[in-house]
Amino acid sequence: LDVKQMVGVAMPMAYIPIGVLIHGIEMRPGQGAKLVRAKGTFAKITKKRTDKPRVAVRMPSGKEKIFDSRCRAVIGPLTNPNIVKPKMYKAGQNRWKGVRPHVRGIAKNPVDHPHGGRTNGGRPSVTPWGKPCKCGYKTVRKRK
Repeated sequence: LDVKQMVGVAMPMAYIPIGVLIHGIEMRPGQGAKLVRAKGTFAKITKKRTDKPRVAVRMPSGKEKIFDSRCRAVIGPLTNPNIVKPKMYKAGQNRWKGVRPHVRGIAKNPVDHPHGGRTNGGRPSVTPWGKPCKCGYKTVRKRK
């Protein structure tokens, strides 16, 4: 198997040699690529089990994850990490991508946010639900 000529080819991980960089990994056989799909990312096959159909893969996070060897992956890293994000020329383009608008609390009405209304200030910075967002206020309950 000449890996250099196989870059961009998807195949079961059982047939991919150890040490090869891969992307577009399935979590279960036939499910479709779920992991390592962002630009410039890659994972690496580190181990293969002989007694079980399992493959160990080092993920971009550094963790090692075990997959069924029938799961498919694409050989080679996902290319072009330096591609420039295109400039949005209207707010609707962000909405097409599912990005919601960022509205300041002070621009809202008092019914919608603690900072809302005509007058500025009146209280320290808080979230829309009234919890302080600065000053080290603990927002997570302590575990017992």
